[in-house]
Amino acid sequence: MRIATSEIYTSTVQTMNNQEAQLAQLEDEISSGQALTTPASNPVAAAQAVQLSATYSTLSQYSTNQTDALTSLQLEDSTLGSVTTELQSFNSLLESANSGTLNDTDRAALAQQLEGVRNQLLSLANTTDGTGSYLFAGYDANTQPFTNSASGVGVTYSGDEGERTMQISDTTQIAVTDPGSNVFMAVSAGATPVASGSSANTGTGTIGAVTVSNPAAVPNDANYSITFSDTTGTLTYGVTDESTTPPTQLSTAQTYTAGQPITLGSGMSVTISGTPASGDAFSVQSANLSTAGNGTGTDVFAAMDAVIAALQSPVSGNDAAAANLTNVIATATTQISNELTNVSTIQASVGGREDQVEATQTLTSSTSTQTQTNLSGLVNTNLTSTISEYEQVETALTASQKTFAETSSLSLFQYINP
Repeated sequence: MRIATSEIYTSTVQTMNNQEAQLAQLEDEISSGQALTTPASNPVAAAQAVQLSATYSTLSQYSTNQTDALTSLQLEDSTLGSVTTELQSFNSLLESANSGTLNDTDRAALAQQLEGVRNQLLSLANTTDGTGSYLFAGYDANTQPFTNSASGVGVTYSGDEGERTMQISDTTQIAVTDPGSNVFMAVSAGATPVASGSSANTGTGTIGAVTVSNPAAVPNDANYSITFSDTTGTLTYGVTDESTTPPTQLSTAQTYTAGQPITLGSGMSVTISGTPASGDAFSVQSANLSTAGNGTGTDVFAAMDAVIAALQSPVSGNDAAAANLTNVIATATTQISNELTNVSTIQASVGGREDQVEATQTLTSSTSTQTQTNLSGLVNTNLTSTISEYEQVETALTASQKTFAETSSLSLFQYINP
C-alpha cells in the first residue's frame, strides 16, 4: 500500500498541532490552578461544577442561618435562666412575708424589695438582641413588648403571638423566639389551680393550697366559689360551680369546720382555716382563667403588683386585714410557682431547639466539606498529575518534531546520486 508523501506531512503536522494545543491547555491549567478554564474544555465536568457550586452556596446560607438561629436561641435560653432566678427570688421573699414577726414597716420594706425584683423581671421581658430587636415581641421585633399598665396593675403586651423562624436545612424550619405573651402571660398545661379570698372579706378565714387528686380531670374552665353564711348561729358554706350558665349549686348549708377539706369538684378540694364572717367568699379557679387571683389572671406582673400593694397596706391590729394579706400572699405564691413551671417548660423547649440546630450544623458542615472537596476535584488543577501529563506530551511533541524533521529530509535522489 502506497502512502503519499503529502499525507505523511499532513498527518504529522496535525499530530504536532494537537500536541501543541494540549501543551497550551495544560500550561494554562498549571499557571491558573483551574482545571476548567472554559466550559468547552469539559462540558460534563462544567455542568457538574455548576450544580455543586449551587449546592455549596445553599449550604453556606444554611450555615449562616444556623449560626444566627443558635445565637438567638442561646440568648433566649440565658434570658429565661435569669427570669427563673428573679421568680425564685420573688417567691423566696414572699415566704418571709408570712413571718409573724414582721410589722407594717418591715412589710413595706419587703414590698420595696419585691418591687425591685418585679422591675428587673420587666427589664428581662424587654430584652433585645445585638441588633436592637426585642426578643419577646413576636414578629413585631421593633416594638417594645411590655409596658406598665395605666391602671398600675400588671402590664400591657404590645407584641404579637408570632414565633420568628429560620430555615436551617432543606426540610427544617425552626422557631428561634417565643412571644412574650406565652412566656409572661400564660401557664403550662397542668398548672396548679389558684385559690384566693375576696378582698371584701371581713372575717379571719384563710384559704390553703388546692389539693388535686387527678390533675387530668381538672377542666381548663374550672371555677368554684365558696360562700359562707350564718343565719342560725352556725357558720355554714355552700359550693357553686361558676363555670356553667347559670351557675350550678353543688352544695349548700354545709357545716364549717376550720381546717377540714372542702370538696369542690373535678377531684379538687381545699381547706380554709380561721373564722370567716357571714358573706365572706373564696374561689378556686383553673390557673389560666382571666379572673384568677382577684383579676390578675395569668399576667405574672399583675400577680406581683397585687401582693406588693397588699404588703404596703398596714394590717397591724386588724385581724381581718391580716387574713386578707395572707390570702393575697398565698394566691401570688401559687401564681409565681405556675409561672416558674411555665418558664421551665419553655426553656426546655428552647434547649431542645438548640440541640436540633447544633446537630444540623454538624451535618451541614460535613456535607459542605464533601461538596467543596468534590467541586475542587472538578475545577482545581492537580499539579502533580497535570505537570506529569505536561512532561509526557512535551516529550511526545519533541519526538514528533524530530521524526518529522528526519522524515522530511528523506529523498530518492539520496540513493541514485550517492
